[in-house]
Amino acid sequence: MATKEATVAELTTHFRESSAVWLTEYRGLSVTELKELRGSLRTDATYAVVKNTLTKIAAKEAGISELDELLVGPSALTFVHGDPVAAAKALRNFAKDHPALVIKGGYFEGAALSATEVDAFAKLESREVLLGKLAGAMKASLYAAAYMFTAPQNQAARAIDQLRQQKETQDA
Repeated sequence: MATKEATVAELTTHFRESSAVWLTEYRGLSVTELKELRGSLRTDATYAVVKNTLTKIAAKEAGISELDELLVGPSALTFVHGDPVAAAKALRNFAKDHPALVIKGGYFEGAALSATEVDAFAKLESREVLLGKLAGAMKASLYAAAYMFTAPQNQAARAIDQLRQQKETQDA
């Protein structure tokens, strides 16, 4: 009984501290394959095989009730600590090589997600790539603004130079 309570408490903490939770079915994966999967998720997430009943209790204690319908059959949870996109990509890539891993759905920012929605997450670009693109767009906007502010001065300088040249040719 004490171990079940400890497991529920640990799961509740994971639910509260995770930026996202991805649910998978792992039936048919060997222990070695599960170890490989955990290794691929190590930097962004924790992969845990848990009993559905304990998971439902922990989720409810964490204020999450939307996962109940996904917790059917053998389930494993991916508690994401880092980038949810990176963890979803790691699961999707692993599932391509190991069809026994099935993504069932997930939970992100107060809403349950279907397997299709988790797959859409996996297709997004990483946070770093998106930030890089944003920085590039901002840099381009700054260059455009700088050009816009200097253009009238350049035009005025060119006009003055043309007038000076005309004056010189008239005087000559």
